[in-house]
Amino acid sequence: MATAELAAERESAYLSQLTMAAARYANRTEQRERNQSVLETRGVLYADTPERVERRLARLGADWSLARAIELTPTEPAATAGSTLQLPPESFTSDVLGLERLIGRNNLTPVAFLEAGVAVSRSVGRVTISGPGGGHGTGFMVSPSLLLTNNHVLRGAPEASRSKVAFAFQDCADGSPLVPAVFPLEPHRFFVTDRALDFSVVAVAPRGVRGEALSSFGWLAVTATQGKLVIGEFVNIIQHPRGEPKQIALRDNQVVDVLERFLHYESDTREGSSGSPVFNDQWEVVALHHSAVPKTDAEGRPLSVDGTVWRPEMGEQQVAWRANEGVRISRVLEALRKVPLTGEAARLRDEAFTAGLTASPVTAAASLPAGSQPAAPAAAASASSAVPLTTALAGTDGAVAGSRERARTADGTVQLTLPLRITVGFDASSSSPATFLAALPAAAAPAPAASAPTAAPPPLSSFPSFPPSPAGPPDIASSVDRSAETALLSHRLTQERPYYDGPADAAAREAYYEDVHTGDGDALRRALTQLLTDTHTPRPRYDPTKLVYPWVDLHKDRKLRSIYSGRTFTAEELIRADAAVAKARLARVRELLLQESTAGPAEFAAEFDALEKSMPFNCEHVVPQSWFAHREPMRGDLHHLFACEVGCNSFRGNYPYFDFPDFMEAVRDDCGMREDVGFEPEQGKGAAARATLYFLLRYPREVGDAAREFPKERLPVLLRWHESEAVTEYERHRNAAIAQLQGNRNPLIDHPEWAREIDFSGVWP
Repeated sequence: MATAELAAERESAYLSQLTMAAARYANRTEQRERNQSVLETRGVLYADTPERVERRLARLGADWSLARAIELTPTEPAATAGSTLQLPPESFTSDVLGLERLIGRNNLTPVAFLEAGVAVSRSVGRVTISGPGGGHGTGFMVSPSLLLTNNHVLRGAPEASRSKVAFAFQDCADGSPLVPAVFPLEPHRFFVTDRALDFSVVAVAPRGVRGEALSSFGWLAVTATQGKLVIGEFVNIIQHPRGEPKQIALRDNQVVDVLERFLHYESDTREGSSGSPVFNDQWEVVALHHSAVPKTDAEGRPLSVDGTVWRPEMGEQQVAWRANEGVRISRVLEALRKVPLTGEAARLRDEAFTAGLTASPVTAAASLPAGSQPAAPAAAASASSAVPLTTALAGTDGAVAGSRERARTADGTVQLTLPLRITVGFDASSSSPATFLAALPAAAAPAPAASAPTAAPPPLSSFPSFPPSPAGPPDIASSVDRSAETALLSHRLTQERPYYDGPADAAAREAYYEDVHTGDGDALRRALTQLLTDTHTPRPRYDPTKLVYPWVDLHKDRKLRSIYSGRTFTAEELIRADAAVAKARLARVRELLLQESTAGPAEFAAEFDALEKSMPFNCEHVVPQSWFAHREPMRGDLHHLFACEVGCNSFRGNYPYFDFPDFMEAVRDDCGMREDVGFEPEQGKGAAARATLYFLLRYPREVGDAAREFPKERLPVLLRWHESEAVTEYERHRNAAIAQLQGNRNPLIDHPEWAREIDFSGVWP
């Protein structure tokens, strides 16, 4: 019999689950109260860790820039039945609506949300245990063959062998009951249980008692991918409370805490809901509901509704509930993956992971427009044999979880991250690049990247793109388009915003440096380094299209100017130009993978570095990326990122700044002057110097340890440039905008007088 049981230190009967859930809830009281306070005062973007929030935004196809743009748009009241953004109707994509709901600005939900909910509900059934200890619970399909429920619902294979699951046990639209499809459970084929995490996975018979096909009820794609939920979001639970017909707790369940293995949320789930799937607003499974958090007495014993100590013979309906607890689905999958299995059991277990890479036939149909037909099974199948090109951008709001999970890589893959957070993944152990490419649609020849954006850029639709896949994830070219449109939307939301609020910024500046004291140059440097590091949160990854061009680097006329040449561009020009570059890079990536079939990760990384140099974005790192090995958070630190046309970006290269004695008389490029000793820009010296000094303070000992990096003896160059060009309103605007996005500030902009007082000697290796 293919059965595996994970050992636990103590019996996990339902009373034990209640007691342990109550203890976990009590131990997190202080953290939970802090979370709730932050939710009330600042909102959902700030209660969870910055890393988790950033992953959540990325999964929604958004970022901190767009989120902050929406946050800063005035509205009264704070939350309304509809959007308060001053945008044309066509701009209200599912991304915008989903982000508004996440932030708490819009109470409305697209109709597609309900359609997708109906589709995923088909895979949820009522589990009935016959014989001694019988009862009811909820379970849901996680692959074509396997059902997931709680350990306290199915404690062992003998119990499972006398159990059944009924799908479509519910009322139809007119209120009359449907005829449920009942399927026996088959633990002799597969049964795995974990008492500590309170889950059981069991095989289901392929045919029902009346001959129904199990495949007609599909499955829910479950993955360990991060970014599906943050504290403060509302979740949805589909369930069979007390064995009753299928019901739903819809968007009235707020996550109040995230533990290492569990979620705590406030909801109206009742006894009998054990084993229910917990969904986010995109109908992705985020948890397995397993226990209520009961009220307890001074000894930690669960209480009944009449205030007495609860006993199992009273029935679950007599427990006095306080909150609810679910097991994080990522932890369930991690435990399942570690179970030692062989033969058919191992194959069925692996099917649960590969099934998460594609939508089930039932749920995939929910992502199509009305009247459309899902792709033929052959087109959507075989996710286990082909690994698709992936993107960090999420699908449309309300789309089924499985329809996006083909855009996630599983354990055992190699990830190569390009700008725009586009990730190429392939199985390093079993898949060759040729196999990887078999899953990719062919791309047209890329358009050449221009050295500077054109005055009238072509629409994104004119660039080469991959053919759409109606039932699968967004293709790569359309994801680039989508990223660009998100950036343009963010830019449009800034048009009515004050360019620079001097009094507010002065107050923020004073509060920021409140505990910094002058008088000792070395102590001042160390204090500033600590402050810049501690307050650098969140730490957005490099994405100039979304983070630099829409707002941060704008001048007062709402235009962008090259840091070195002073050439003027609109935000839309640079956003669309960089989108074209991104597509050209992707076409070259495909060629590279096809040609270098035997290359390893190191060789590919080197090729991608060369590709980035040959096809640069219109963004300059004043501290060249090669000086810090292209690592984050340095790479994405907005304080040293500036708009800069490709020509000047390439012209400067990674030459250190230098003060040429004959600069004014020499024949120079529009970007400045470059010789073997270094580079002097035509414009922007003061801003570049202050950005570089910030970098030295924020990342001490990161530069100057190799030839061609900025040597210690050239510090006077930066100080002269800093003093010769005063801080401008443009820089103050940048500083305030960056503080809103990544938390820290540039001390050389806020306090120019500190430049000569700070002892910079400690910043070099």
